[in-house]
Amino acid sequence: MSSIDSLPPLRDVIASHDLATKKSLGQNFILDLNLTAKIARLAGDLTKADVLEIGPGPGGLTRGLLAEGARRVLAIEKDPRCMPALAEIEAAYPGQLHTIIGDALLVNPLKHLTQPIKIGDVVVIEGILLLAFPEIVERLDLRVYRDCPENVRFARRLRRDMAERGRTELSVYQQFEATVKPMHDDYVEPCRSTADIVTEFDEELHAAADRVITAVHAIQTSGF
Repeated sequence: MSSIDSLPPLRDVIASHDLATKKSLGQNFILDLNLTAKIARLAGDLTKADVLEIGPGPGGLTRGLLAEGARRVLAIEKDPRCMPALAEIEAAYPGQLHTIIGDALLVNPLKHLTQPIKIGDVVVIEGILLLAFPEIVERLDLRVYRDCPENVRFARRLRRDMAERGRTELSVYQQFEATVKPMHDDYVEPCRSTADIVTEFDEELHAAADRVITAVHAIQTSGF
């Protein structure tokens, strides 16, 4: 049995450690370990590489990187709730995972990585307003926009705000209509037109990931 097979399913880890995502930390956990393995393989041969992972959360991608043979993973996590889950992975891969609790902006990773340092061919940048800035858009080789219908966006906000902030359904709805929806329409939705790839909400996640990976490979083959 491989090391990754000795670990419990990610959903069980999240439930046992009460790791509900926090919007304030920009958390979105990928639960599909087949998908995280695909992402890890996209990085190429990792057997002689240290990998810097910022914001591992419960460790979905961390598992993928280690399972794909990464020599060592340095994970910087701001949310202390995630540390027990990462400790389980560290125990399964002794000496290969080093976790630092703290703000990645305040940590110097060079002190913890094996020299010489080489930047990977593929750098992924994520952010809800990333494509709203022309000076960033023009520097990107591939731009991806993930669509999410209004009713789903509202349902997620309603569930979060009532559970975590003690708000009423009416107050959430009023705020959504007064500020959240107009801001989305003005600043987020226009980003769709700047994207090279738009993945629809009802598109199967693996299919969407395969489209993006194929496009990345095409760019790599063309020599950027």
